[in-house]
Amino acid sequence: MNAMNTKASDIVLFGCLGDLTRRKLLPSLYQLEKAGLFTQQSRIICVARDDIKQSDYLTSVADCLSEFIDEELASESIANLLAKITYLQLDLLNKEAFSALKTCIGDSDNSLINYFAVPAVIYGSICAGLAQHDLNHAQARVVLEKPIGSSLITSNEVNDEVAKYFTEQQTYRIDHYLGKETVLNLLDLRFANSLFSTKWDNTTIDHVQISVAEEVGIEGRWGYFDQAGQMRDMLQNHLIQILTLVAMDPPLSLDADNIRDEKVKVLKALKPITMANVFENTVRGQYIKGFLHGQQVPGYLDEEGANTQSNTESFVVVKAEIENWRWAGVPFYLRTGKRMANKVSEIVVYFKNPAHNLFSEYYRELPPNKLTIRLQPKEGIEIQMLNKVPGLTESQRLQTTKLDLSFNQAFDNLRIADAYERLMLEVINGNQALFVRRDEVEASWAWCDGILSAWKTTGQELATYTAGSSGPVASISLIARDGRAWDE
Repeated sequence: MNAMNTKASDIVLFGCLGDLTRRKLLPSLYQLEKAGLFTQQSRIICVARDDIKQSDYLTSVADCLSEFIDEELASESIANLLAKITYLQLDLLNKEAFSALKTCIGDSDNSLINYFAVPAVIYGSICAGLAQHDLNHAQARVVLEKPIGSSLITSNEVNDEVAKYFTEQQTYRIDHYLGKETVLNLLDLRFANSLFSTKWDNTTIDHVQISVAEEVGIEGRWGYFDQAGQMRDMLQNHLIQILTLVAMDPPLSLDADNIRDEKVKVLKALKPITMANVFENTVRGQYIKGFLHGQQVPGYLDEEGANTQSNTESFVVVKAEIENWRWAGVPFYLRTGKRMANKVSEIVVYFKNPAHNLFSEYYRELPPNKLTIRLQPKEGIEIQMLNKVPGLTESQRLQTTKLDLSFNQAFDNLRIADAYERLMLEVINGNQALFVRRDEVEASWAWCDGILSAWKTTGQELATYTAGSSGPVASISLIARDGRAWDE
């Protein structure tokens, strides 16, 4: 793809001084510029309430590119990007102030992309300001960052405010996991390869594990995270989105709504977790002080600014079941936590063993075939199989071997793009396939709200785990009760 088939856009970054813009959005825009994916007519308008000179802001942009891009920067690309940027001081809570944005945009024929890198509580105010000055026209789009609310009710409140001014076709709800290369590859892996497309159901698959482990703790986000917890912060969006892509039926086409229709069907088929089954299907945990890579790290309640009486979970395991013909009897184990031993995001699909073991002389029980899809680090795919040990003295002794397709090795001449680069490009080109539709958000919240309510009603206690470990012992017990173990 080159600039010839990329649409000219005016990209407005609301919250341009924030961490998300500095760490992700500006570096992603630089990479798109470097790749020739911006037309010369495209512009970037960076909006915040601080009074900053244009020259000073451009200097800060160059500084953050140097800080957050781990490669040699191209001076020409930096110059081209900076030439597209305008800084605009704006009070986002004052509808009349948006006249300055209207003036800045002028009579441009470009599509208008409004990226909300700000708290969701002011999404409605921004939308109202845009509409006040006719900046919600047919060529305008809004990009909404998570978290969108903290429950189904609050999520609907935010979405209702946005929907007053922008249609669903204009609304792009970001979950950056959907922009990761290996997540994008899930559809290709499943539906372009008969090896998997014909064996992707309960006749051949035993169970699926989806794990997102973080090494970091709260890192200054205490005020937000202690209100959210790991269920709302990670599982309700990232892990649920991965689950839908793993479990969805083949869509009629790769059209955005056809893909999202199938994802919604999965969400609606999730077996509810209630007071009656919450204890056997979930574990919630909180880390205590420990060691990570040889360095002592504080416990959750010891973090700076902590509420020492907090009952917020930093770790969650959920055993999810999908009640449909494809997945009946196949559990999906979802696991996510902070201050874990390693940073890793992966999907592990365990296949059923043959009905009869011909090799019982060597293996009382055959190790399972499994497909591992690594989202981070070292994106790639790995297949575990059994092969005969070679040699004249060996008859039929088997050994576990792995077929490893690491993206950075298989495609060593290609740079693996960051998720935000892909998602920004899809917004520019008006493709909603990688964004979350409102009914997806509602179905996901409805299921997760049931778990949160059951925790509150039953008073399910936190299981502690040492920072730098793999989580609470209770999480091992949950999967062990089913005769299975976590892939470590």
